[in-house]
Amino acid sequence: MSRLLVVAVLLLATVLSAVTLTVIGPWAGPEMEKFMPVLQEFEKQTGIKIEYKIYRAEDLANLLPAQFAAKKAPGDVIFMWASFIREYGQKGHILTLNGVLDETKFLPGALDAVKVDDKLYGAAYTGKVKPGFWYRKSFFAKHGLTPPTTWDQFVELLEKIKKIPGIKAPIASGDGVGWPLSDVTEHFLISFGGPELQLDLIEGKVRWDSNLVMKGMNKLVSLLKNKYFGEPTEWTLVLKQWWNGDYALYFMGSWITGMVEDPNDLGVFALPGANGVVFGADYAFVPKYTQYPEEAKKLIAWLCGPEGQALQVKQGGHVATAVGIDLSSYPPVDREVAKIIQGVTALPDLDDSIGGEFQPTFWDQLKLLWVAPDRLNDVIRTLQEKAPKK
Repeated sequence: MSRLLVVAVLLLATVLSAVTLTVIGPWAGPEMEKFMPVLQEFEKQTGIKIEYKIYRAEDLANLLPAQFAAKKAPGDVIFMWASFIREYGQKGHILTLNGVLDETKFLPGALDAVKVDDKLYGAAYTGKVKPGFWYRKSFFAKHGLTPPTTWDQFVELLEKIKKIPGIKAPIASGDGVGWPLSDVTEHFLISFGGPELQLDLIEGKVRWDSNLVMKGMNKLVSLLKNKYFGEPTEWTLVLKQWWNGDYALYFMGSWITGMVEDPNDLGVFALPGANGVVFGADYAFVPKYTQYPEEAKKLIAWLCGPEGQALQVKQGGHVATAVGIDLSSYPPVDREVAKIIQGVTALPDLDDSIGGEFQPTFWDQLKLLWVAPDRLNDVIRTLQEKAPKK
């Protein structure tokens, strides 16, 4: 190695060691402890120092606009809502990541929430998934039950469960704030209408009384009429009842793995034929006002790339948005979730994305549907009135 090259390498190392990037995220306590090893590995590989600061998204929503107006930013890589990233990216306060991230290296649809036309303003890190119906493996083994692979098998499974002594209903119905019922409803819409239906409903391109919507809703109503779902009950309370054997199945997000006594006893399956899954990814961006744009882009690309995400999923409780993560990287219970989402489209949450007046209406109408499934047409009519119009 020539003397000049040695000097250049030493100078580069000196420059990098002088760079400290500030990462802002929402994680504290145990969640932060699972995130820090990822940041520390980046430091080890690059020599770039990382300082982590905790800010809730709600606080950032108030802080960042004022900072941006002053051409400042409190961090170099900031985790924030996708809608905020899109809005302030279009206003010129966020650097684009075109050429920094390869969209083909992510789950289909994973980056759509932070794109506007052909401009990519954010990156998708790991996240939480709403994969399907959870069950206790020990319960299934005790009663000779197996996960279904067809709709007919699903109905047969529900009928078998219904006949088990002590069962209140085959499926627990989480409620309290409305969203657990909306999550299972979205799963039926996606399974029988396809992933595009979810996106079209969010954008107001499809009516709620369309054949595509009614196909999924009629399937759901058929189960409600046959009493396969239990009465809506506060979701954390019914979680305990389900775990204790009052119910056999419970549709819930992947965060359930941290809420049960033995996550290794958990199994999960999606409705047969589901080609999309609601994925709540953690999105991050690089503000225009960072002092170190190239280093910040390097960090966000590494974090959201296969190496950073593989290291994060090993910590447990996370599912990767990057493709190619070996299933052996996951703890056993997370591995089951990761299997389900391979090859399917990652989708945004329906009512969260629409928001406004529609969201509470959606929740209220589903509570009505659960206790009065014969009123499906009334429910659909009300939802159409409050839905976004294209």
